Amino acid sequence: MGPPGAGKGTQAGRIAAERGLAHIATGDMLRAAVRDGTPLGLEAKAVMARGDLVSDDLIIAMFRERLGADDTSAGVLLDGFPRTEAQAGALDDMLLGLDRSIAAVVVFDIDEETVVRRLSGRRMCRANDHVYHVESNPPAVEGVCDIDGSELYQRDDDQPDVIRTRFRKQWIEAAAPVIEYYRGRGLVSNLDAAQSREQVSAELDELLDGLGARA
Repeated sequence: MGPPGAGKGTQAGRIAAERGLAHIATGDMLRAAVRDGTPLGLEAKAVMARGDLVSDDLIIAMFRERLGADDTSAGVLLDGFPRTEAQAGALDDMLLGLDRSIAAVVVFDIDEETVVRRLSGRRMCRANDHVYHVESNPPAVEGVCDIDGSELYQRDDDQPDVIRTRFRKQWIEAAAPVIEYYRGRGLVSNLDAAQSREQVSAELDELLDGLGARA
């Protein structure tokens, strides 16, 4: 868990690939629907552009279907879900039906200004969603993807005012009750997400290795 721009997706993708786990990310599923122009995508596009949350019912239905897929048998990394108490309760019900449970909840701690700097500089490739950053990972030619030559653009939800709205609504307001819900069960570990990617990776790997040892 963590605000947009904390690095959850980057770390989850790495860990899933290295450890053979399924990486289930709310944002990726929603953006795919937007890109494909599905009815869900059209609805979600307007919601995300405002920095608001997609409804619990919609997200819960998407995850219920996804958790039944074959690639989740070895374990799952949830990225961006649950974000509300209703979603957390629904997830518990889903996992109970699958004879599974949450092993750990890692909270990525990071301040608002760092998130704004990270996300407002992000640029996406229109053709295949390759990711760049104007400061830390610029393309060779400004505005052009190095890989496929397509246009780079700034997502609507990467505008500074939208980022601040998302940080406060999705993180400060909505996530706090969820974190306390899991903290009461002794599942929460906090991590300084403003560190370098290498430092964050090392701390996450140590945590996951500890879970394996306890199992």
